[in-house]
Amino acid sequence: MIELHRVSTVYGSVPMLREVTLSVSEGEFVCALGPNGAGKSTMFRAVTALVRIVSGTLTIMGREVQNLKTENIAALGVGLVPEGRRLFPQLTVRENLKIGYDAVGGTGGLDKRLADMADLFPWMRDRLSQAAGTLSGGEQAMVALARALIGTPRLIIMDEPSLGLSPRLIDEYFKITSEINRRGTTVLLIEQNAEMCLRIAHRGYFLVKGRIVAAGSAADLMQSDEARRLYL
Repeated sequence: MIELHRVSTVYGSVPMLREVTLSVSEGEFVCALGPNGAGKSTMFRAVTALVRIVSGTLTIMGREVQNLKTENIAALGVGLVPEGRRLFPQLTVRENLKIGYDAVGGTGGLDKRLADMADLFPWMRDRLSQAAGTLSGGEQAMVALARALIGTPRLIIMDEPSLGLSPRLIDEYFKITSEINRRGTTVLLIEQNAEMCLRIAHRGYFLVKGRIVAAGSAADLMQSDEARRLYL
């Protein structure tokens, strides 16, 4: 579904990602983990065409995409959850969700998909006409996730979704994410909360200073002395 092969990026003249190789197969739940400054958000920006890849290749669903624009990548059937939610605060919840539906060329009818999102997030059913900017931080996080899901993408890529959430909301958010994957959506989760992610993911990668320093099954990484020394 997604493959980075020796991908490098720079910020000005400063190297950010350094020959990163990572893959996610169909149906997998894979997490990319690391502390602040590890290059996690740069990875999200690289795979969504928000920063230029200076070397290496990026393939999504069998197609090299490093020269595409962000909207073209979304149109392949990729749902995106950027860091900080990035909702349109003046628009209603429904209007924000419609943007996500249109971005991936949603199918099945918008009203049906809105009903599906209300089944997944029951509180949303009576809030579709409310301005997104008036929601709580936790509610906005759920709307951002629903916006990524409403077009029935084959793959979702999430950048630090737990930032700013309470422990209770983090637990709820990750349970929903796990259920989404169980229903067949492939997930690449870029996150700092390593222990929580490894409880629900199939595999993981650890980044330090823009490099992959450890990779393996979630169970192996949880038990790895090297992974614990580096981050856990």
